[in-house]
Amino acid sequence: MKKILIAGATGWVGKELSKAIISHSKYTLVGGLSRTSTGENLADILSLDHKQIPLFDSIEKAIESVDFDILIDFTSPKVAKKNILASINKGKNIIVGTSGLSDQDYQEIGNLADEKKVSVLAAGNFSITAVLLQRFSETAAKYVDHFEIIDYASEKKVDAPSGTVAELAYRLSKVKKPTIEVPIDETIGDKATRGASINGIQVHAVRLPGHILGVETIFGMEDEKLSIKHEAGSGADPYLNGIFIALEKIDSFRGLKRGLDTIMDF
Repeated sequence: MKKILIAGATGWVGKELSKAIISHSKYTLVGGLSRTSTGENLADILSLDHKQIPLFDSIEKAIESVDFDILIDFTSPKVAKKNILASINKGKNIIVGTSGLSDQDYQEIGNLADEKKVSVLAAGNFSITAVLLQRFSETAAKYVDHFEIIDYASEKKVDAPSGTVAELAYRLSKVKKPTIEVPIDETIGDKATRGASINGIQVHAVRLPGHILGVETIFGMEDEKLSIKHEAGSGADPYLNGIFIALEKIDSFRGLKRGLDTIMDF
């Protein structure tokens, strides 16, 4: 039975993921990281009749106190990087759901994962339909030269772009850099209205009430256009399915992989 440590165990995804792992026959939850509930019993917080599941305020304390096989991280970029590197150095496999880590961060993480011969899977989004959007967008980019990305979220989301969109821009840039007829620096007016260039792709972030999470890749050709859009609701269930796929496959490779679809059978 694989032993799991969740960083961000009392967060929006972390709570639901903790419940799902506790009820799963293949995995056992041995602890979690939580800035707000350090020293408490996660089972009590979740109102579950379950054994003691300790919460720690740092990855160092968790490593000293509990034995785990896999770290699942849903925290913030600065905390996540520290958690990931410390766990790699201890020979742990890692699943990363945290948004905001840069390509440079992943370069460092990938190099260390190769050196320590552990597995790290990072996904901007574990939703199956978000994974399909990424795959379909990569296919479309092979045939269409003009495309941009719209990033939707509520007014309370502090990071932009979202992890999903950052990953999508990275992956599309590996297919090709889109054609921009009027260079951004030649735009007349406020150049910022053309969005931010992420890996050479224009990204537009919308942060408004009424929007939960969504991403849209828009493609244009002469006299035709294509829009591929993923939208999520307010619950964490769509992400749990993908996380359990990641847990099943985490031992099937070594080093760093980015994107849930890299371990799925397409």
